Amino acid sequence: MIADKSIVELPSVQIEMRDGCFLSARIWMPASASSKPVPAILEHLPYRKRDGTAHRDTLNHTWFAAHGYACIRTDMRGNGDSQGLMHDEYLQQELDDAVDVIEWLAKQKWCSGNVGMMGISWGGFNSLQVASMSPENLKAVITVCSSADRFADDIHYKGGCLLTNNFTWAARMLSYSSRPPDPLTFGGNWKKEWLLRLNHLPLLADKWLSEQSRGKYWKHGSICEDYPMIKTPVLAFGGWHDGYRNTVSKLVSNLLSPVKGIIGPWNHRYPHLAEPEPKIGFLQESLRWWNRWLLDEQNGVEKESDLRVFLMDSVYPNRQLKSRAGRWISGRKKSQESSMPIMLNFGEKTLGTFEKISTPRRFCSKMDCGMQAGEFFPYNFGPEMPGDQNADDKKSLYFDGATLEKDIIIQGCPKVSMVLASDKPLGQVAVRLCDLRPDGSSALISHGFLNLTMHKSFEKPQLLKSGKKINVFLDLDDIAYRVPAGHKLRLSISNCYWPFIWPSPEIVTMELFSGNLTIPQMDLKTHAESISFEAPVSGASWNVEVIRGASSRRREFIDFDTNESVVEVRNDSGHTRDLSHGLEADSSVLEEWRILKGDPLSASVAIEWKQELARGDWKISTLAKLKVSCCQEKFYLKGVVTASEGFKQFFSKKFKTSVKRKFI
Repeated sequence: MIADKSIVELPSVQIEMRDGCFLSARIWMPASASSKPVPAILEHLPYRKRDGTAHRDTLNHTWFAAHGYACIRTDMRGNGDSQGLMHDEYLQQELDDAVDVIEWLAKQKWCSGNVGMMGISWGGFNSLQVASMSPENLKAVITVCSSADRFADDIHYKGGCLLTNNFTWAARMLSYSSRPPDPLTFGGNWKKEWLLRLNHLPLLADKWLSEQSRGKYWKHGSICEDYPMIKTPVLAFGGWHDGYRNTVSKLVSNLLSPVKGIIGPWNHRYPHLAEPEPKIGFLQESLRWWNRWLLDEQNGVEKESDLRVFLMDSVYPNRQLKSRAGRWISGRKKSQESSMPIMLNFGEKTLGTFEKISTPRRFCSKMDCGMQAGEFFPYNFGPEMPGDQNADDKKSLYFDGATLEKDIIIQGCPKVSMVLASDKPLGQVAVRLCDLRPDGSSALISHGFLNLTMHKSFEKPQLLKSGKKINVFLDLDDIAYRVPAGHKLRLSISNCYWPFIWPSPEIVTMELFSGNLTIPQMDLKTHAESISFEAPVSGASWNVEVIRGASSRRREFIDFDTNESVVEVRNDSGHTRDLSHGLEADSSVLEEWRILKGDPLSASVAIEWKQELARGDWKISTLAKLKVSCCQEKFYLKGVVTASEGFKQFFSKKFKTSVKRKFI
């Protein structure tokens, strides 16, 4: 329910696609739009507008509606209250549906014909992908926490290494898509539609896992394949504590259309709702972008700095970081070389200008190296950030620099060059740049990963030859970080990083013959532009009763019965009741990662998702489980989805498959 009488909400509008499938949309607009048409803003997601993202949808879209826009939040086909089936992420069907919605919007009497598209994560991805299709009425895009490269820089693979998020995300989507439409809006056929959805649920993990190199599958939707395809103005946001921290500068450097970028210290959240603080007035920044390109208001957004970044100060590494000291600066594009880079060589155990390795350095990391990595994209406001890196550094080959005599301002992409050899055909490296603080802690600045079979090409991997030297060039993630005088730099290299990436099938010993680190240093005197943002605002609050609040917990321990190192993650989204339509939603997940210290083939993950929806006497629940293990030749995936109405289970679907290991 919206208290602002100047806004009209249409809670469930059916929009017909070109193939006859109907998508369900929630629409907010100015009450005067029927007589004074306004531009429209589309957000196209699989996350259920009626309960899943209702909180942020209300906060964002009521505000835009109060400022003269019609806001449309669609459930993608196969999710929420929409018809049809969803077979995978970012398929052409998904993008075509978005184009159909844009065309539908442009024809409505309350729409001026100009449409913008926005979103975070999934919605940030498909906004860019749809823009590359150049729909006639799409005039501007705002993308938040997204990627331009679906293979080398997404939740599935990072530098060709298999991210374990590949499985957590598959389990999440298995659970999310198992829920039914809401009978109150969908009508009497809701259960028939639910059964259709359940019977056709894809596992997804098997598909993603089978695509182990950069082929046609991953190129689809990777806008880095052809940046000039995007002719639409793009405003991009990112966060230094998010997994997608490279995209903003890539877009700013490579798009030919008008483009601006803003990167804060944030996790995987909208910038006015994120942590660590400082939050910014994301809605106000977005409104200026919409006004410029959807209303043709000459408001000067083109004159803003192309890239504005938050330069983070050094802080003690904390798993749960509420705020971060620093300052906003005008950033350097990814394509621009540092005017005064710092080049440091690897020595025996040192990092310096004149250092050299006199004899090859051998390293073979312990299986539990990586426990302090943190989550790929923290977003639960729990203990998800990187911890003190000392424990992982000690299980790695590391090089320490001298005590700094003056501050170093890092902004951009640190680069590592190495000559090394592996004794096994499959191998990977995780490289971390750390800030050694005077209090003894090691704080992660940035990291990067590379599957060594792909050191020449992500498209054409080649097995390694035992003992053969290879030249490795590796980019660490973009960052803006001030390392104060009195601190030291540390560069750590490991060939295991569990549970962030899946381990190689054999224990691998590597030899490092030489290496160097190039740090993109910035002179603040040349980037002293005063940058500030308005304080965060939001629209109407979600009309909700919180029955049980959200919570997040992480434990790391040794299971003395099995001698396994265990990471246990519990995320509870809480239990809510929407007071406007009475729908109750309850969601939680348990993840358990296990590995034996001397056995890479012992790596496993078990994930269990629970979902409940209820209203009065109507109650449904689903349970989704996924277990992943491996041997030297294959991955093994087992899953099950069960569904119950009331207290009676009426559906069960099992998954059991294996995928050949080729390059991971």
